[in-house]
Amino acid sequence: MAAARLTIRRGTPRDVPTILALVRGLARYERLLSQCVATPAGLRRDGFGRRRYFETLICRRGGRPVGFALYFFTYSTFLARPTLYLEDLFVLPAERGQGAGLALLRALARRAVRRGCGRMEWTVLDWNRPAIRFYQALGARLRRDWILTRLTGEPLARLAGLSARRGPGRARRASGPRTPTGAGSPRRRRRRATARARRSPAGSRSRRSA
Repeated sequence: MAAARLTIRRGTPRDVPTILALVRGLARYERLLSQCVATPAGLRRDGFGRRRYFETLICRRGGRPVGFALYFFTYSTFLARPTLYLEDLFVLPAERGQGAGLALLRALARRAVRRGCGRMEWTVLDWNRPAIRFYQALGARLRRDWILTRLTGEPLARLAGLSARRGPGRARRASGPRTPTGAGSPRRRRRRATARARRSPAGSRSRRSA
């Protein structure tokens, strides 16, 4: 019996439970499930809210979800063209080798070309040899000279001048000396008084003497 045909379409708000299940499936496969804290509310807000940070494609076989791609657009200043960045690509283990991954990548490539992108980029774990061979067979190049750099948690809050305990709405004052610059600041008034004293003749008194 022939396998049911694959279909790919863009994700909608109704697909949030499916997207979350596939995200968790990817985290489990990458041995990072303990780090996956995504929620339906977060995905709905950031993927389908007023300000959208990502888009999705969902691959189905006979109406059943078998894989997905989550992506967004960045920009290459060297090319002066946008880049399609593929954050997640995942196919259910039982469906691998049956065309779902290739179908998703082709749909992404078509979208990148339509949007005038100069390239598609994504990362792959160094131990995932099957995926690496698959990507190389498509003509993708591995950039081993670049190092993924990430700032998160308390270091991110500290760099932003925020305390993780205070929350994002209350900034701490930057460390270092305070230098008032207003015309009425005590330091400015002292400088002006000193300058006037140096310009006055020695021993002179105010006209309003006692």
